[in-house]
Parts: sequence; C-alpha cells; structure tokens
Amino acid sequence: MPDYFAQRLNMVESQVRTNDVTDRRIQDAMKVVPRERFVPSGKRALAYADAAVEVTPGRFLLDPRTLSKLAQVAQIKPSDRILDVGCATGYSTAVLARLAGEVIGLEEDHALVEIARATLGETQGNVQVVQGSLTEGWQANAPYDVIFLNGSIEFVPVSLRSQLGEDGRLVAVVRKGPQGRACRFLRERGRMGQWISFDSTLPFLHGFREPRRFVF
Repeated sequence: MPDYFAQRLNMVESQVRTNDVTDRRIQDAMKVVPRERFVPSGKRALAYADAAVEVTPGRFLLDPRTLSKLAQVAQIKPSDRILDVGCATGYSTAVLARLAGEVIGLEEDHALVEIARATLGETQGNVQVVQGSLTEGWQANAPYDVIFLNGSIEFVPVSLRSQLGEDGRLVAVVRKGPQGRACRFLRERGRMGQWISFDSTLPFLHGFREPRRFVF
C-alpha cells in the first residue's frame, strides 16, 4: 500500500520549497490535498512525480513546481474569489480553495466536470465546478480577484480580461515557441500590466492558441 502522505511531504520538500515557494499556506495546502485522488487509478504511481500528469487525452494536472509557483505569483488572499480555468479533475481547484474564500473551477469536458465534482465533494466546501468554454470564462460569478490558467497560452482572451476585478491578477504560462514564461497580469485602473516571473513549459490549454495564418 503506497504511503501517499509521505509522498506528499516529499513532494513539498523536494519540488515546492526548493523552487523558492516560500508561502507556507501553499506548502501546507499541498501537504494535505490528496493529489492521488485526482489522477486516474492506473496513473497513481505518477501522482507525486515532478511532471504534469495526463488525466485524459490532451489534458493534464500541472506539475507541483509550476502549480505552486503560479499560486505564489498570484498573491492569493483569504478573501479572494478565484476562477480556475481548465481545472481538469479539480486538483488545482482543491489547492487554491485552501488559500482563498471561493473558487470556481471551469472545465469544458463533461466527463472531467463530473470527476471533479465527485472528488471535490469529498475534500472542499468552498468550491463549485462549472462546465463551459475555457476562453469565455464564467461571467456568472465575475468579477474575480484571481484567474488561474492551467496550461500554456498564446494570448489572454478579452472575455477573461473583462472578468478581472480592479487589482485582479491573472496568472498563466505565456508561450509563443518551445519555451514559455509564467506571467502575472494585473488589472489596475482599467488597464492591464504584465510581469514575467519564471520560465516554464506546459501543454497548451485548448482554445488558447492564435489562429495559424498561411502565407502563399
């Protein structure tokens, strides 16, 4: 029987703390959220590996390092409302819910929505999982203090920008080539600023790539 508790502690010590994630709230959240419950049963041996875990074709849980660093960059407060875009099976939603007041997990895949709802129902009370287009966001609960994107993007859709409240932060890995950069976008006085935080390469989120133009 695997000792998942020991694996969680080791994950935090070797993948989170050693990568300059100093926020103890993030460390503590990742020590207690059972990551193994959010991956397919056949992949539970990979749950605490230092890598993204594919949960369905083309959809992944972020690797622990990137998830924790993005959460730290977002500067989450206990009163914040978060939109977790591309939440997949809900692991990121569960972690963020231990840092914020309310988290809306947004997923467009119906099967993943059902898995996330069932799993999160066992762990968290301040979350809801909704089904809809990732690029359109979720207007019903806007504005958000934080929008968290679980994957690489080439652009930030106008719909997501408009759902950020004043002083709201959007965090994502912006990637135009092989290497991406984790960025924090801040909405202030109606304008959006952007800051680069660290290098990272994640799989692209569905719908977040620019249309390809053919040159003849």
